[in-house]
Amino acid sequence: MFCPQCGASNADNAAVCVQCGRNLQAVIPVPPIQTPGVVLPPGASMQNYLVFAILATVFCCPATGIPAIIYAAQVNGKLQAGDLAGAKAASDNAKLWCWISFGVGIVGTVLYILLIMLGLLSGLHSS
Repeated sequence: MFCPQCGASNADNAAVCVQCGRNLQAVIPVPPIQTPGVVLPPGASMQNYLVFAILATVFCCPATGIPAIIYAAQVNGKLQAGDLAGAKAASDNAKLWCWISFGVGIVGTVLYILLIMLGLLSGLHSS
């Protein structure tokens, strides 16, 4: 076998050239790993609602915001694995839990304001 770089003669089973040290073994390109039967469209992306989930957890309701964060964190991983249906379901669940958290936060805030107003009115009435 002759070296393609320097032309030196080498043994047929040689791994490197005796003169220049170049690798003589053929490098077989490894195709990218992809799930069989799943074709990802170019530039496929899906909204993960992670920022909305974090904000809803911090400012509205932590109990319902935590599931929103968990589902939002699953979207990109499922999309990269080729699980488009799973990514869509995780995205939809994240959005649902974000809105639930937002609604609970709004209802809680309104109730809190009503209780304060009731306390002020009862304080004015008793004096």
